[in-house]
Amino acid sequence: MTRAERLTALLERLVDHGRIDVEQSAEFFGVSAATIRRDLDHLADQQLLSRTHGGAVPNSTSYDLPLRYKSSSHAEAKTRIAERAVEMLWPGCTVALNGGTTTVEIARTIPTSAALHNGVTILTNAINIATELTVRPFIKIVVCGGVARPQSYELVGSLAADTLSQLTPDICFLGATGIDADAGVSTGDEAEAAINRIMVTRAKQTIVVVDATKFGEIGFSRICQLDEVAAVLTDSDADPDQVKRMRKNGVEVILA
Repeated sequence: MTRAERLTALLERLVDHGRIDVEQSAEFFGVSAATIRRDLDHLADQQLLSRTHGGAVPNSTSYDLPLRYKSSSHAEAKTRIAERAVEMLWPGCTVALNGGTTTVEIARTIPTSAALHNGVTILTNAINIATELTVRPFIKIVVCGGVARPQSYELVGSLAADTLSQLTPDICFLGATGIDADAGVSTGDEAEAAINRIMVTRAKQTIVVVDATKFGEIGFSRICQLDEVAAVLTDSDADPDQVKRMRKNGVEVILA
């Protein structure tokens, strides 16, 4: 394993476990503790984590770790959510996707549906989603303009807002940093939230797609309230209390 691969793996462990222990990581990667300490110091210099005695923990911006470091987290749950989401689509429909690991998984699952090979339009502000789907001849890709955020690959700003405000997709699959029965749907960046909010208001219906780890989390900037969406699609490990409260408030919660 190269150092670059190890740095990526360390960040993935931080996302999965919430902390990194030097001794345990040294044993896991088969390197010295001194090597892991140098790696963690390097990542701390990039403000991707905070060093502690004996390891590292997330810092105030760790919710915003670049998307590539989060891609392996809760992969099985995201796959189930994506498969259920694609079942909701039909030939000729128009679908809005914002950035995020779950919406990326939906984008990757769309080509596996034979029915959608008759044509589907994807509207997205995520350049990685657009790149993955461009090679599919039966998928029409519409990408808004804007300024790219390297953490999520989302395009934000006035150019993105101008484009999205002129379009009306049939359905929006909305990824988020957090979802809470009281606080609604949120993300960590106000610029992303503003663009995601336009997607919600322009779509004929919005389905929030989040895995169980997002339940009870409240991000810095709210995208929308739960009464503004048609349903929440998540996995079976979602907090039962949160699910019960959402359903009590009239929100449809679909467990994949």
